[in-house]
Amino acid sequence: MDPRPIGLFDSGIGGLSVVRQLQRLAPAESLLYFADTACFPYGPRPAAEVRKRAFAITARLLSSDVKAIVVACNTASAAALADLRGAFDVPFIGMVPGVKPATASSRTGRVTILATEGTLDGQLYSRVVADFGSNVEVSSVAGRGLAELVERGHIHTPESRARITAVLAPEVSAGSDTVVLGCTHYHFLAADIIAAFPGLTIIDTSEAVARRTIQVLAESAAEAPGGTGVLNIIVSGDRAAFDVSMQRAGFPPPIQEVSV
Repeated sequence: MDPRPIGLFDSGIGGLSVVRQLQRLAPAESLLYFADTACFPYGPRPAAEVRKRAFAITARLLSSDVKAIVVACNTASAAALADLRGAFDVPFIGMVPGVKPATASSRTGRVTILATEGTLDGQLYSRVVADFGSNVEVSSVAGRGLAELVERGHIHTPESRARITAVLAPEVSAGSDTVVLGCTHYHFLAADIIAAFPGLTIIDTSEAVARRTIQVLAESAAEAPGGTGVLNIIVSGDRAAFDVSMQRAGFPPPIQEVSV
């Protein structure tokens, strides 16, 4: 048993999709979430810059004695996950686009990966598509502007649905019936995507990553001893704006707050 918290980080509220699943599946675990809103969004930034932020945030989380770290961001996972695992003696769990389940669910044989530019340009993405996408036609779409809408709290709005329609309509018209959410921010747009395209299948890996985190802790007997865990938040940018977006995404204020 290990009462220390699990660390998680993302450029903003997107990684709270994994937090939500961990709270549901492992309510005894305490969580320390770092929202790097001062550098949001990661998607358009050079991989070297995202990697540098990931190393700095990891050092901050480790200073709070976390027992594992979830890189709850597809872009940061693509840019830094392998290097983080090589540099720090702590388990890391990262985000991987759900190409494998998407290929199994598609009826038309055409799958769309909706992600940021940083994720789509990464070697991790290319490897996953090569490993699991050979039996279907895989198209890649950069969801420009979508993460920004989520970060501003513009969820379930005419603006968000109009942007989703503009981004995905060409793929749906071309026969795509399955969309992989390759950015944790897009988790909060799933209902809007279904509203715009009722027949689409949505692949969201947030739950799978939470389950993998629980499995990693179990393998080293590092689960929380019991009780109810707390969620602590570190925000590198505007804390008040983050709290508003977090609440619009369906999260109450954390029990405790941590200053950066």
